Amino acid sequence: MRMKTKVIQIGDRVIGGGNPILIQSMCNTKTEDVTATVAQILKLEQAGCDIIRVAVPTLEAAAALKEIKKQIHIPLVADIHFDYRLAIAAMENGADKIRINPGNIGSKERVKAVVDRAKELHIPIRVGVNSGSLEKGLIEKYGGVTAEGLVESALEKTALIEQMGYDNLVISIKSSDVMMCVKAHELIHSQTSFPLHVGITEAGTLTSGNIKSAVGLGLILHQGIGDTIRVSLTGDPVEEIKSAKLILRTLGLRKGGIEVVSCPTCGRTRIDLIGLANQVENMVTEFDQLNVKVAVMGCVVNGPGEAKEADLGIAGGIGEGLLIKKGEIVKKLPEAELLPALRAELKALAAAQEKGE
Repeated sequence: MRMKTKVIQIGDRVIGGGNPILIQSMCNTKTEDVTATVAQILKLEQAGCDIIRVAVPTLEAAAALKEIKKQIHIPLVADIHFDYRLAIAAMENGADKIRINPGNIGSKERVKAVVDRAKELHIPIRVGVNSGSLEKGLIEKYGGVTAEGLVESALEKTALIEQMGYDNLVISIKSSDVMMCVKAHELIHSQTSFPLHVGITEAGTLTSGNIKSAVGLGLILHQGIGDTIRVSLTGDPVEEIKSAKLILRTLGLRKGGIEVVSCPTCGRTRIDLIGLANQVENMVTEFDQLNVKVAVMGCVVNGPGEAKEADLGIAGGIGEGLLIKKGEIVKKLPEAELLPALRAELKALAAAQEKGE
């Protein structure tokens, strides 16, 4: 059962309070480059990103937010480190949320200046604590970087902002150590009602990052903990969205979208199954409104039987293959026509769904 947390509005979206878990990503473009940043955000929107974050390391980047906001359709979060003036400038230029670590913003007066402006503009603050930047005193207290130290740091920072009269807050406590991250979330959820932004920080490249994120997020989310997530990968941020959607669907936390299943290759495979499965996985992102299962099978021997639980399937042969619906062979096609035929079937399903058939 999902833990009930405080509802926080970010632009036109909400997190917390048992609302659907929203997917976030972060641009790897220079925020000052409005054209490149907008282009990347629009690609992320198409992939299913709900909230996007950008780095704001300069006043020029903060100023760019105003133009970026005009051209995108999802809430925009500004990521600020160290300079409190950048946090204020980001909010004044239209950021829907800011992410800060009060510990590296500086004096209490500077943190208060940020909080006061956020309060005036009704902009939520994400209080972010990472294992890599844990305070020296807490490292000494707990004998190293620990889950307990991360939790204490986060709660101290939210308490500081609450004392300043503001509680429009989201918490993130991230670590590249998966099990430490899991433990920290298990500890903090019973000590705060603020919504939690969950992720494994510095998770790594596509392979290692996906495995670490799936394990960590899976363990946390399965306990009902977490209100918004980011899968942090070293690579194209669109891959983060694909992975996040799959994690949520696998846990039953998000409905809809196409699930692609494919068999492992074996000696019977007479088709480029790996290439075909990857092409199918990319193609189905166009049809996110459909809630269907698509099977990609490597041979015509077991393909129809193995694909019987799928709504649609293709099975490869030698230079040709089968189009399958609900386990029944519909037609035999040349290999080059399998993907277009599958796409046509999906388009027909999407059209029928739109008409309410």
